[in-house]
Amino acid sequence: MKILLTISYKGTGYVGWQNQKNGKSVQKTIEKAISKLLRQDVELDGSGRTDAGVHAFGQTATFEATSNSFFSNFTSKGSKKICLNSARFVRAINAYLPSDIYVTSAKEVSENFHARYSAKEKVYEYHLQVGKNPILGGLVGEFNQMPNLELIKEAAQILVGTHDFSSFCSAKAEVSDYVRTINYIKIYMTKADQIIFEISGNGFLYNMVRIIVGTLYDVGIGKIKPEEVKEILSAKDRTKAGKTAPASGLYLKKVKY
Repeated sequence: MKILLTISYKGTGYVGWQNQKNGKSVQKTIEKAISKLLRQDVELDGSGRTDAGVHAFGQTATFEATSNSFFSNFTSKGSKKICLNSARFVRAINAYLPSDIYVTSAKEVSENFHARYSAKEKVYEYHLQVGKNPILGGLVGEFNQMPNLELIKEAAQILVGTHDFSSFCSAKAEVSDYVRTINYIKIYMTKADQIIFEISGNGFLYNMVRIIVGTLYDVGIGKIKPEEVKEILSAKDRTKAGKTAPASGLYLKKVKY
């Protein structure tokens, strides 16, 4: 049985989603919890990586569950088929997880489903805070100056569509295709005076969202003119774009299939 999990987590205390040798990852923490619950070794396939300090409202991942005593409790009456009681499983797995990771849903999917390659759309949010906030430290990206939102919105529309995003990708990325499609970019101010960037696309390059935010912020404070974003995009050169925004403000909001 292949099970798809939707997961929310605060990434502050982790080296990122993916298992690494240099610290505690979100993936490994969940794998250990599931293994204890089901008494079997499991390996999660995530919809994608999130870096150290990045958070998620709706990360997704799959794993294979074999027939065992835990799932036998969910067998349909009069049937030999193992079935998943989603609500009960979610409650059970969350009892094994730390307070900064929470499984919000679980459902059975087909064997050919892939958390990453079956995804049609990913939506990220970036939470920008002007000035220091000791309460929200680690949960927002802190910037020094209030930007002009109208200039940011004007520049953001240049990035919507299908483009080569080489200028908005970390030099560490190991990919051969830099073409991605951005469906929309929404920018708005909350009542708490945070600026939210919501960015939807069919996929994202390494650090792409954070570099977009950093570049648009530079537009908002007058370091870059809105029309220059088109030149940055055409240059296909990372050095032409703005700085990479802090990881603390980035959230994987949802993955659509």
